[in-house]
Amino acid sequence: MSAPQLVVHRDKELMAQAAAARLITKVVDAQAARGSASVVLTGGRNGNGLLAALGSAPARDAIDWSRLDLWWGDERFLPDGHPDRNVTQAREALLDLVPLDPARLHAMPASDGPYGSDVDAAAAAYAAELAAAAGPEDHSGVPAFDVLMLGVGPDTHVASLFPELPAVRETELTVVGVHGAPKPPPTRISLTLPAIRAAREVWLLAAGEDKAKAAQLALSGAGEVQVPAAGAYGRSRTLWLLDTAAASALPRDLYPPASA
Repeated sequence: MSAPQLVVHRDKELMAQAAAARLITKVVDAQAARGSASVVLTGGRNGNGLLAALGSAPARDAIDWSRLDLWWGDERFLPDGHPDRNVTQAREALLDLVPLDPARLHAMPASDGPYGSDVDAAAAAYAAELAAAAGPEDHSGVPAFDVLMLGVGPDTHVASLFPELPAVRETELTVVGVHGAPKPPPTRISLTLPAIRAAREVWLLAAGEDKAKAAQLALSGAGEVQVPAAGAYGRSRTLWLLDTAAASALPRDLYPPASA
């Protein structure tokens, strides 16, 4: 478990641009060190904002997109191409603009895919895909992701792990079907906390005043069942990327003055 580090930016636009620059550097370094890189994407306004900033960054071409594996932390269990699916939004924000290898874009199954409406079977299939990509040194059943990004909800949820629901309590499976999520759509697929914690680095993104209480709770030592964001951390680094509004309820000594 790595202790969280905080970086606070003036506003959400600057946060997105800085996070995009940080991600480019991390991917390029991983590719130089190991030949390829793997990143777990997140949806929502902050995740999509980062992807859009990455798409417009001149340095995006420093990445060898053909040697990048992209995964997802969660997905809304809707038909392929549905505008509310994270992968659909990611394509519009970035993925259709860069020369990805289609075989290395690992979207979670859709509700009109081979598993039909069986979200648990779809989740099991994604878990099997992750396990097949894991190396012999990966003992968690998933690859050692270079960066795993998560948005933080106002209720402290990350991925589709909501407070007190069964998915956040899962300790054996790496991917689960989520039933009865408190925000629409109610049926989803999500990585579990053990899968999230297999990543080398976990980045949590929070911008806006509505995220201030969630950030405060997650960074105050709360339990992960009640506050899922508190249970999201990386093996070597846990990075909270916030804007000043989302950081407004945090003690000022949690982050350095230059951070803002």
